[in-house]
Amino acid sequence: MIKSLGSSTIQFIDMPKIIGFSSVAGKKEAQGPLKDDFDKIFYDMHAGQQTWEKAESTLQKEALSIALQKAQYSAEDISFLFAGDLLNQCISSSYGLKDFHIPYLGQYGACSTMVQGLIMASVMVESKACFASACVTSSHFCSAERQYRFPLDYGGQRPQSAQWTVTGAGSCILTSENTKQKPSVKYATVGKIVDLGVKDQNNMGAAMAPAAADTLVRFFKDTSSNADDYDMIYTGDLGKIGSKLLYELMKKEGYDISCKHKDCGVMIYKDDLDVHAGGSGCGCCASVLGGHILKKISNREMNNVLVMATGALLSLTSVSQSESIPSIAHLVNIVM
Repeated sequence: MIKSLGSSTIQFIDMPKIIGFSSVAGKKEAQGPLKDDFDKIFYDMHAGQQTWEKAESTLQKEALSIALQKAQYSAEDISFLFAGDLLNQCISSSYGLKDFHIPYLGQYGACSTMVQGLIMASVMVESKACFASACVTSSHFCSAERQYRFPLDYGGQRPQSAQWTVTGAGSCILTSENTKQKPSVKYATVGKIVDLGVKDQNNMGAAMAPAAADTLVRFFKDTSSNADDYDMIYTGDLGKIGSKLLYELMKKEGYDISCKHKDCGVMIYKDDLDVHAGGSGCGCCASVLGGHILKKISNREMNNVLVMATGALLSLTSVSQSESIPSIAHLVNIVM
C-alpha cells in the first residue's frame, strides 16, 4: 500500500525489503577508505574488455549478478529491472544487462539515477505489481571523460571545484517477501528540477546543492521530521563544495544538518588521491549505497537513514550552447 504525504513524498506501508545488494569498484576507488565494503574490485580499467564503455557494462553485469546471488534469487525471479548510466542512450545498461532477459525500464536522472531506480523498484513491489524487482546503476571515469570532456591524453587542467567520476556500480534487489532483519524502504521523495543559473560544468556541487536542499526540506515538512530523527543523511555526490553550500541553504530554511550529513563523493576517496572536490557519477552513490551504507544498516550500526542522490541534468549540447545546469535530487528513507 502506498500513501501520499504532501506534494511529492510517498510512504510505503508494507515497506519493500532490500534482500540483496552489491557494490563493485575500480582501482582508484580501492585506494580509498571504503575498499573493504566493495564486493568486487576491477584493477584493470578495461575490465578485460576492448573498450571503456564495454568495461562499464561489465560493472553493471557484475553488480546485478552479485546482488542476485546474495538474495538467493535468479534472474527469472525478477519481474522488472530499472537501470541507467551517464552515457548516451544508457548503453552501459542496455548492453550490460541484455543477457539477463529481465523486463527492462531504462532510467536517466544523471547522478541521481540510483535512487530514482530504487524508488521505481520500490513502487512496483509495494503496489503488488510484482514480487521482486531490481535496480542497478554505474559510471566509469574513462567513458564519462570521453563523452563529456576531453580525450584522456589531452591533459587538460582541472579546477579545484571539479570532481572525479567514480568507476563503480551498485545494485539492489527488492521484494515483498515477508523476511525479517532486512533493510526496508519506508519513504521516498521525488525531486523537482531546480535551476539557479549555474553554468560551470566543473562545479557540479554548486549546481546540485539547491536541488538537494529543495528535496530535503520538502521531505522534512511532509514527514514532520528533522535531521535529529535520523542516524545519518547521505548525499550522492555533492562533493566538498556542494556539501558546504547545502549546509548554508538548509540553515536558511531553519535546519542544521551538518552533524548528521555525509557525502558519498567525499567518503569514497582519500584526500591525497588528487580528486579535488571529491567523487561524482552514477556509480558514486550506487557503490557507496550498495556497499558501505547498506552493510552498516544490515549490521544494525544504523537503523534509520536518508539517502539522497543528486544529478546535474546537462548534456554536451546544453553546455556548448552556454545553457545553465538544471539539477535534481531524489530521496529514500531506509530503515531496519
